[in-house]
Amino acid sequence: MADNDSATTPTSTSTSFSATATATSTVALPLVPGDWTLDRLHSAVGFTIRHLGIAKVRGRFTQVEAGLHVGETPADVRVTATISLASIDTGNADRDAHTRSADLLDVERRPTMVFRSTRVSGSDEDWSLEGEVTIGDVTRPLTLDVEFGGVVDVPADGSRHAGFEATGEIRRSDFGLDFGGGLLSDVVKVQLDMQFVAPREPQDQAG
Repeated sequence: MADNDSATTPTSTSTSFSATATATSTVALPLVPGDWTLDRLHSAVGFTIRHLGIAKVRGRFTQVEAGLHVGETPADVRVTATISLASIDTGNADRDAHTRSADLLDVERRPTMVFRSTRVSGSDEDWSLEGEVTIGDVTRPLTLDVEFGGVVDVPADGSRHAGFEATGEIRRSDFGLDFGGGLLSDVVKVQLDMQFVAPREPQDQAG
């Protein structure tokens, strides 16, 4: 990723937000059980990386797929996200092309970043989502701090939306992405603003 702090939005990124929660909490979730789908128009994956230690470069990924499965308790929650690394957008075409090259992301060998959750815990607005992130053939643990924004029904179509903001940090060196030491920070901060749409309740059959 180029430069240490960039905002990411979903592009050709296959992000799997798959959280198989193993939390011991029995906190009741304010979400109906079932498979929630990503609202791509109102979701974004961003990142920030520090350049030369004095400034931040922000970017986003424009291709993202994500899913949220809700059960009766946090232990039954699964989140998955897949990001297409080739969809990186930092607002500079030359920098993006270099970032996709073998010097940095090497998207020919590492086409996606995938997240699968393993545990979720928390209550009210503040949650912690533990999981694993895979880039290429390397998998490392990642914990995201999640702020639950609430649930609202959209009058236009009756759909129910839930909003989340998640933040965390990835070290490039953990995944062998060491190019640019001294120029680029090792730490990449990630921010995900996600909306999910509740599963539709089965309609009663007329007649």
